[in-house]
Amino acid sequence: MGHWESTGHLFHVLYSPVFMSRILVTNDDGIRSDGLETLAVALEELGDVVAVAPLLESSAISHSLTLRRPLRLERIAPQRFAVDGTPADCINVAIAKVLGELPDVVVSGINRGANVGDDVFYSGTIAGAMEAALLGIPSLAISLERTASPFDFSQACSVAVNLTKSVLGESLPERTVLNVNVPERPAKGVRVTVQGRRNPVSSLADRLDPRKEPYFWIQQGKARWEEMEHSDHHALTDGWISITPLQADLTNHAALGLIADLSRTRSTEVE
Repeated sequence: MGHWESTGHLFHVLYSPVFMSRILVTNDDGIRSDGLETLAVALEELGDVVAVAPLLESSAISHSLTLRRPLRLERIAPQRFAVDGTPADCINVAIAKVLGELPDVVVSGINRGANVGDDVFYSGTIAGAMEAALLGIPSLAISLERTASPFDFSQACSVAVNLTKSVLGESLPERTVLNVNVPERPAKGVRVTVQGRRNPVSSLADRLDPRKEPYFWIQQGKARWEEMEHSDHHALTDGWISITPLQADLTNHAALGLIADLSRTRSTEVE
């Protein structure tokens, strides 16, 4: 396999669409994230942009929905709204109470840190985009590699605008999210990649509170990544922009025949 590469609702009065394309932006870093604001402003050249994002930072919250308490919607600024919930909550509230209809595209990001390999299962950035895809909306998730230097979102914004323009002009397959990871340094080009794999190293920090009661912090140990030449992790660390088409279907289709054979064997043993 070769590389694919190349160089009437509650808040209705507050939202008034102007352009043809309706673009919804969300994230998991929160409504006040500079990555979200930079992305929203950059996308304004393509259409009417509304940002609906978590009120607070919600990283690694995955695809959870808030079901045990009410959600509150707050207008932060023109075309900017906060929901005291998860990224998936934000998509649903945005459609029902801010836009009043499905947007033409959802762009989630720009996340401060990569979302590659197995990390996509934890990512709120991916979850916001996937929730939109489940609702039939073309969606992208944009993440920027983390370094010791301050984040420069300019390259990631340029990538996001170009890809969003392409998605608006050419429909994605159903229930598909483009997971886009951008290197911090100038990119060599673009690679279409597969999801990488890492051997997780979990770490749990033990602490004592002022009452001498124990509590714990889950820490991310140093992961050992499998050597996969066509993976998102490999492309990103090698200086390429990685685009991975993710799908909602988690079925292991290659294992269906095996499981069917096991089921028949088990059935025979029972008889």
